[in-house]
Amino acid sequence: MSLSEVIHMAWKSLLSNKSRSLLTMLGVIIGVAAVIVMMAISAGTEAEISDAITGLGSNLIYIRSAMTRGGPGQSGGNQAGLVYDDVLAVRDSISGIDGVSVEQSTTETVKYENVTLDDITLVGTTPDYTSVRDIDVATGRFINETEQDRASKVVVLGSSVAEELFGDADPIGQIINVGTVKLTVVGVMAEKGLVSGTNFDEQIYMPISLVFKKFTPSMFARIMGDSVRVIYVAVDEDADMDNVILQISLLLAKRHDVSLDSADFTVETQQDIIDTQASTTASFRTLLGWVAGVSLIVGGIGIMNIMLVSVTERTREIGLRQAVGATPYDIQVQFLSEALMLSLLGGMLGVLCGVGGSYLFGQLGDMRTVILPYSIILSFTSAALVGIFFGYVPAQKAAQLDPIDALRHD
Repeated sequence: MSLSEVIHMAWKSLLSNKSRSLLTMLGVIIGVAAVIVMMAISAGTEAEISDAITGLGSNLIYIRSAMTRGGPGQSGGNQAGLVYDDVLAVRDSISGIDGVSVEQSTTETVKYENVTLDDITLVGTTPDYTSVRDIDVATGRFINETEQDRASKVVVLGSSVAEELFGDADPIGQIINVGTVKLTVVGVMAEKGLVSGTNFDEQIYMPISLVFKKFTPSMFARIMGDSVRVIYVAVDEDADMDNVILQISLLLAKRHDVSLDSADFTVETQQDIIDTQASTTASFRTLLGWVAGVSLIVGGIGIMNIMLVSVTERTREIGLRQAVGATPYDIQVQFLSEALMLSLLGGMLGVLCGVGGSYLFGQLGDMRTVILPYSIILSFTSAALVGIFFGYVPAQKAAQLDPIDALRHD
């Protein structure tokens, strides 16, 4: 029996009961579509995280306070993590960097004339902030080194804050109240929007020295220095990232009087963070794929069930075919081809539903989706294997029927 005859007979058999065939394929369709959609959502989440981390700036190194105590014979236990003087040391001593920035945040009430804004995020930072964080000033200017050294009472407004306080008026040179402190507006930031959970447009920026002095004073600052949590270092594109990291690690270890093995700080790159997030989302994506794959197994069980029913219903037909010369192999191929055709048609429809569903989910929903080509290949191949695996038992049962018993079957 030729391949074309096998396909023709399988197609004719499926069309003889369209509703049953469609319902049988439904499990495979749902399974394939679920695999594609789930993996698209997971990949979209991973891409969103990567973009958010990259959106914070280019070629960044993050130096974080680890608060690790020193071991025996070490004085590292006396060091309270990172301090502002570490920022100055990195900026002045490390080669191959474009800028160093640090942030100290708090919330305050901001007032201008009759307009009051509550719980506005106040960010104390350094003049390198714009280059390190890849953010521009729309009008006016950013804080400078002189203002930083003198803790000058100046402020740069996020675009949304400027609009809410001043509307269409020019805010440059105006005086606003931040808490109990009067500050002069020297600039307005360009729109940047929400990045990694932070809305840059709804913040205000001022010298970090002013924030330490007026907004987050510490009784220990004179003894231990002003504590900071994260130092951001922008590395020059032509510099060796590993070399810069080594320079920073050695410098801070010496300053804190600790060894690199017991350092009270950690140094990592954007790629380190992205890789960590990627490994987490990859595990989550695998889990989602397996969960969605259960639908394929359920669909396969449905195919087996229907094919077993079909063998029972068509016992007399099988006997007639055997009587006119069909071999057990021919009977087996016929039923196996029907099961395979059900799974392949279900797989193709599932791919269409999965791709279309992923696109619509990304367009209409709040979560980003990224369709992975390999998820389409994987799900469709799995559908074909499901058809073969679950169709084998019914096909084998049909091939083993005794011709005489089959002809006597009512």
